[in-house]
Amino acid sequence: ASVLAALLFMGVVCLRGAPQPPSASNMSAPPVPVLLPFATPAFRRLLAVYLVNGIASAVPASLVLFFVEDQIRVNAAQVPLFLGAYFLSGALSLPLWLKAIKHFDLPRAWLFGMALAVLSFMGVSQLGAGDEWAYFVICVASGTALGADLVVPGAMLNGLIDRLGHRGHAEGVYLGWWNLASKFNLALAAGVSLPLLSWWGYSPGTQDEQGLQALAAAYGLFPCALKLLAALLLIAFWRSSKQDEA
Repeated sequence: ASVLAALLFMGVVCLRGAPQPPSASNMSAPPVPVLLPFATPAFRRLLAVYLVNGIASAVPASLVLFFVEDQIRVNAAQVPLFLGAYFLSGALSLPLWLKAIKHFDLPRAWLFGMALAVLSFMGVSQLGAGDEWAYFVICVASGTALGADLVVPGAMLNGLIDRLGHRGHAEGVYLGWWNLASKFNLALAAGVSLPLLSWWGYSPGTQDEQGLQALAAAYGLFPCALKLLAALLLIAFWRSSKQDEA
């Protein structure tokens, strides 16, 4: 998913205009401060949305194999079927999200994606053995919501860089922090999820009821709560951006 997101973001950058070769004046310009993006409240707010939303997606990505094998109890050979449905749905949904952006705007489109993710994932904690087809439908719906995460955040960052007048000399710093946030989401989800689940009584391969309840809550309910928090942060960012433009 991170590779596909990177490719899509590069496409957005190309559509908005590729950076020009550095001129003599640019080459003699002073280096851009590493912390420059954080001097802008709008970037800090957008990065907060991106971080919370990214953790909401990274947690189930870290736990999916345990959930499918222990909660749904399917054969390990069937796992690629669910993962394929998720990522293929995300790829096929991209034209729909691009149309949504044209008809609405970037923040609204991302909010719709977050809402779809929550609605599609709310019931996943109630699934159990033999619910393969129900889980397959959830993978398709949540994968469709993934399309918004792949398209909108990078486009919003790109627009913010343009509004701040940092195109052509400082976008590398912004992209560096943005990519670091992506890696942080994955590392945090992988490094925290399993230790917490172990503390709550779950261990891979267990059929203990308490452990499975902890797994279902961590895989389904916790990401939904984070998505809702990300939606609130996005609304706050949206409103503050309108005030700045007024």
